[in-house]
Amino acid sequence: MSNTTPLLDVSGLTKHFPVKGGFPIRRTVGAVQAVDGLDFQVNEGEALGLVGESGCGKSTTGRLITRLMEPTAGSISYRGQDITHASRRALAPIRSEIQMIFQDPYASLNPRQTVGKIISGPMEINGITPEGGREKRVRELLEIVGLNPEHYNRFPHEFSGGQRQRIGVARALALEPKLIVADEPVSALDVSIQAQVVNLLQKVQQELGIAFVFIAHDLAVVRHFSQRVAVMYLGKIVEIADRDDLYENPRHPYTRALLSAVPEATVDDTPTRERIRLTGDVPSPLNPPSGCRFRTRCWKATEKCATEAPPLVQVEGNKPGHLTACHHPETEGTVPAPRLSKDPETAV
Repeated sequence: MSNTTPLLDVSGLTKHFPVKGGFPIRRTVGAVQAVDGLDFQVNEGEALGLVGESGCGKSTTGRLITRLMEPTAGSISYRGQDITHASRRALAPIRSEIQMIFQDPYASLNPRQTVGKIISGPMEINGITPEGGREKRVRELLEIVGLNPEHYNRFPHEFSGGQRQRIGVARALALEPKLIVADEPVSALDVSIQAQVVNLLQKVQQELGIAFVFIAHDLAVVRHFSQRVAVMYLGKIVEIADRDDLYENPRHPYTRALLSAVPEATVDDTPTRERIRLTGDVPSPLNPPSGCRFRTRCWKATEKCATEAPPLVQVEGNKPGHLTACHHPETEGTVPAPRLSKDPETAV
């Protein structure tokens, strides 16, 4: 970790969605705890991967960072400036520096606008006129993302899914941002196209020095793209570390279970590791378990796990910057005895 001020500093970030009920007066009867107390930092030019099961709060976190949603609690600091509850006017100078690539390339582009209009829209809204004009800049961006500049006057329906996502990348780059939140940018694409888009994003990150928060559930893609990885479970970060350290020495039981479910290619069909099968379903974020949220599916859970929520800290044996939220962290080389399966169809 750098000693300089991080580009993005998130502390205690929380988002609860109220649940209304009762008749005839609709009152708040509960809250969906989508995101509950996240702490992490992103340095300039760094790619932070955010992984976890569907519904764990990854996309909500991305929308909170970009201030598309209002946080319930916690703080978001961008370049040392608190933007947690900043007004629209106060956010105006920062908006251009934080951009987002959305998950669905079919829904995130306006079908009534040409590609040129879609990509130049952010420049028009922010009153930016590049040297040579906006059209020239749009054509340059199309070339950067691997599309033909002659596609300027075409409409989104004339493109494939991979090409549409490239248009979304070009739109995100239009304002020369310092931070891009990529919300599962390849999950809606064919496998053959995913590698092309990921390689494009990696090229953009390296050549332009843009920081990324890369949200995904594909662990192989995250390992390829990110320098650091944070693992989320039911609204909380349970482990965060440098990429290689996390994949080679996972300390949280949930991280180990996730990694054990990654498919392996073997010559003689003999698995090199046993797959950890988690029993039960993910608890509801409307009523999460007390203490450690993973304890209802964990083979190491004790009474302490039910009464005390484990803090995200550096445990003994971890490298600097490798933080784990577990009362009974895994040790290197351990394989839990219960709830194991060698069935290749088993998944977390």
